[in-house]
Amino acid sequence: MNQPLPSRRVTCGACLRAQSACICAWVRPVTSSVELLILQHPLEVANAKNSARLLHLSLAGSVLAVGEAFYAGELDALLHGGGRTPLLLYPDTPGVAAIRADALPPPARLRLVVLDATWRKSRKMLHLNPPLQSLPRLALRDMPASNYRIRKAHAPDQLSTLEASAHALGHLDGDTARYAALFAAFDGFVGQQAAYLPRDLPLSSSNTDKA
Repeated sequence: MNQPLPSRRVTCGACLRAQSACICAWVRPVTSSVELLILQHPLEVANAKNSARLLHLSLAGSVLAVGEAFYAGELDALLHGGGRTPLLLYPDTPGVAAIRADALPPPARLRLVVLDATWRKSRKMLHLNPPLQSLPRLALRDMPASNYRIRKAHAPDQLSTLEASAHALGHLDGDTARYAALFAAFDGFVGQQAAYLPRDLPLSSSNTDKA
């Protein structure tokens, strides 16, 4: 007798999660003068606590590309397509000068590049993709405490990919209020994910925070 095939979970076509864990209810449409490019490490795609997909669905015109090492032509198109100036969101790095505010082009000509990965994997992505190493960098400083309570962080101001991107976009756009909806979306998302966690289960280490 043929055994019945195991049932497959119905997946949402937008957020790519199981329908029972769909996060589309938290999507808050936001527009930005600055274009956002998210380079997501493959290990983050299926991570339920990852905020990059929600960010991508909420921010009009954003691009999410998955990979660890990109082909040179593909990466060049992602970084420089449309004539925008790419700017890498990354913490202060010894020997690498952050770009001065007065050296930035207007927001409508900027593309903010965000690496969505663990700290170790983000460094590997930089190593494997030399064009990323040469990009001007934006480092966030004096950030408020993160609300990323579903993940353990080493410091209160270690932010999720969504939080760091929203703060950076507000800074570059000169309009922090425009991105308040992203933080509201993130709060709802975090609350949903927290409800799935057993109360006695320790939180995993933070792995997407780039501020």
